[in-house]
Amino acid sequence: MLPARTALPPPDSLADEEIVARVVAGERPLFELIMRRHNERVYRAVRSILRDETEAEDAMQQAYVDAFQHLGEFAGRSRFSTWLTRIAIHEALARRRSKKSESEGEELMASLPDSNRNPEQQAYGSEMQRVLTAAIDELPEHFRTVFVLRAVQGLSIEETAQALDIAEQTVKTRLHRARGLLKRVILQRTEPELPQALPFPAVRCDRVVKAVLDRIGARA
Repeated sequence: MLPARTALPPPDSLADEEIVARVVAGERPLFELIMRRHNERVYRAVRSILRDETEAEDAMQQAYVDAFQHLGEFAGRSRFSTWLTRIAIHEALARRRSKKSESEGEELMASLPDSNRNPEQQAYGSEMQRVLTAAIDELPEHFRTVFVLRAVQGLSIEETAQALDIAEQTVKTRLHRARGLLKRVILQRTEPELPQALPFPAVRCDRVVKAVLDRIGARA
C-alpha cells in the first residue's frame, strides 16, 4: 500500500528510467508520476481491446499494479513506456479472452467540451467523435489495436511493434488495412446524412440578419 501523499517533483523533471530506479530504491510515492504521465497511453491501449470504459479502467489499474510489482525486472532494453504498454495490453487481452460474451453497445471516448467553442461547434465535434469512436470500435481487434497505438496515440512503428510483439512490417500492413476499413465505415455512416451537411440553424440566421440590419441602419 502506498504511503501518504508527499510533495512530488515537477512532472517533467525526471526521466522514466530515473523515476523507476528511485521507486525501486524505496521512493514509492514517485510511482504517481509514472501513472499521470502514461495514463492516456495506457487507457487508449486497453480501450482499443476491451471497448468498455469500466473494464478498461479496471484493466489500467491492474496493469499499473503489475508494473509496480515488477519494476525491478525492467531492464531498459526498450523504452519504459513501451514496457508498460505491453503489460497493459497483455492484461487487456487476458480479460478479453476470459469474457464469455462481448458487449456490442457503443461506448464513447471520454472528453471535456472546449469552452472556447460555441454550442454548434461542440455539437458537431461530439457527433464526429461518436462516429469516429464507433468506427474504430468496429475494426477487427488486430487492426484496431495497431491503429489506436500508431495513429491515435502516436507511437512509432517500432514502438507499436514492440508493444504488440509483432513485426514492423505487420504494423504497417495492419495500419494500412485499418485506415482503409475506417474510411469505408465512416463513409457508410455519414453518406445518408450528407444532404443535411453544413446546416445553417435559426440561431445563426438570426445573428446574421441582425448584424446586417444593424450595419444597414448605421449607414442610413
